[in-house]
Amino acid sequence: MQKIRRSIIAAVTIAACSCLLPAESFAGNGCGGASWYALRSKTASGERMNPAVLTAAHRSLAFGTKVKVTNRNNGRTVVVRINDRGPFIRGRVLDLSRAAAQNIGMVSSGTAKVCYQVIS
Repeated sequence: MQKIRRSIIAAVTIAACSCLLPAESFAGNGCGGASWYALRSKTASGERMNPAVLTAAHRSLAFGTKVKVTNRNNGRTVVVRINDRGPFIRGRVLDLSRAAAQNIGMVSSGTAKVCYQVIS
């Protein structure tokens, strides 16, 4: 009886936790805030961050994933490659390189509302 009770509690806990996880960790698409950065430090993937290359940071997408990013304010798009982890600020879904931010017209504002779609 004790084993059955533990199994039921474990199953219920797993089901409840899976409902609480952010949808973006399971989906290839999402919307939210984006910011940009231009450091020259190493990224989480191990490569050196280059602000002139079209790259981005995402919390959970695999390194090397290509993502189409659309600025919701002006409709401009850019395709970036995920090579870093972040952003670590609530409400933001991507940190873009300076070049990517420039392509979608968000360098002067620093942040923008964007939507992204995994393309490969």
